[in-house]
Amino acid sequence: MNNQPHKDYALEQRLGMLLRLGVIISAAVTLIGGIMYLAAHGAAPASYHVFIGEPPRLRTVGGVFAGVARGDSASVIQLGVLLLIATPVARVFISVLGFARERDWMYVGCSLLVLALLLYGLAHGG
Repeated sequence: MNNQPHKDYALEQRLGMLLRLGVIISAAVTLIGGIMYLAAHGAAPASYHVFIGEPPRLRTVGGVFAGVARGDSASVIQLGVLLLIATPVARVFISVLGFARERDWMYVGCSLLVLALLLYGLAHGG
């Protein structure tokens, strides 16, 4: 009896759960950061005359983690965004492991290529 459809279904279920949990966790972290931000700055008047981009401390992963450790609300929001970005990357990584476990080497190779492209884009993207 061929057990392949059952293995494929189990992998799909794990990947679906990973995506759901990643989105839920990132949304919760972002919501917590938003509440923290509003509690600290909610009464401040908004000034839309000059655009001020994100500060340099929020442009690196290390800077975000350092800000989260300090309790900086903008860093917590940025951590939620990083978690959201990491979710599909983790999905591809888990796919590589699942396909390797099934010994489906063509899909392992394709998934590794996709993972390499994602990591290259994250590391070198502008």
